[in-house]
Amino acid sequence: MKTQTFKSVWDAIENTPEEAENMKLRSALMRDLQKHIEARGWKQAEAAEAFHVTQPRISDLLRGKISLFSLDTLVNMVAAAGLHIDMRVMEAA
Repeated sequence: MKTQTFKSVWDAIENTPEEAENMKLRSALMRDLQKHIEARGWKQAEAAEAFHVTQPRISDLLRGKISLFSLDTLVNMVAAAGLHIDMRVMEAA
């Protein structure tokens, strides 16, 4: 059996490079939003108010339910939180 090496778990489990890139971006935004909530010491209801979403959405975010969040939704939550996204596009390795 030949061993394969991947740069990311998403590269290993997604069917296409496009799907892997989408998941990488979504997971990074989710992590950053989780860190923001923790840094502020917010309860879920406080985060929901700040992000203009419901408390159950924050629960889904904190539980890592990535399939429930689109890139668009996460970008809107980041902006509502008063954060900014800095993006770079590079050649694939």
